[in-house]
Amino acid sequence: MSTASFEGDAAILVDGAAVPVRVRRSARARAYRLTIDGACGGLRLSLPARANLKKALAWAQDHEAWVRDQLARQPAITPLADGATFPLEGRDVTICWIAGASRTIRLEDDRLLLGGPAESVGPRVQRWLVARARAVLDSESHALARDHGLIVASVGVGDPRSRWGSCASSGAIRYSWRLILAPPDVRRATVAHELAHLLHMDHSPAFHAAHRRILGADPCPARAWLRAHGAGLHRYRA
Repeated sequence: MSTASFEGDAAILVDGAAVPVRVRRSARARAYRLTIDGACGGLRLSLPARANLKKALAWAQDHEAWVRDQLARQPAITPLADGATFPLEGRDVTICWIAGASRTIRLEDDRLLLGGPAESVGPRVQRWLVARARAVLDSESHALARDHGLIVASVGVGDPRSRWGSCASSGAIRYSWRLILAPPDVRRATVAHELAHLLHMDHSPAFHAAHRRILGADPCPARAWLRAHGAGLHRYRA
């Protein structure tokens, strides 16, 4: 049973402008905790289940200088619109909307071509990326699992804010669709990471040895890439 719940959004002021705050109450929380919501550009405020919201927001407001500094460090949002450039499997691709062209999205060299309604370019490009991520991650997960005598029950994708993949004891694996934006070696290292959890549902030395064996290479460079650049993958949205 979940021990956390969300309630209506609030806001604090930073230099006179309202910054949205998503409030999360948790039975496990013992104090206030303020974090940046990189996916939405606002804040998340965690507080104990019975805490006074007005006092919690006043506490958050007292951290205006910290919030200002953290928001300044966040990458600018890049809408998936005509003319926008985004990384696809580690290489830059530019969205090109063509009036009168087919709605079908086509990847040609470093251009993503599509027609159809101009106002729906962003959502359609994002759906295309999600579908591509699902297909690629499903194929790679099953192929690598077969190579190592492992069984994957299912593969799905979502858009989590704090993790790139998860593996259940049932063998069901879920990934962030944004891995399709990362270089292929980073994506494959993440796949190997989740497959290693089929053997060890922890991060013990045995797990890390299995991760390296399944990947067939040192996973440290991929982890370093995600630490340095992973947050930036959340800047691209419809």
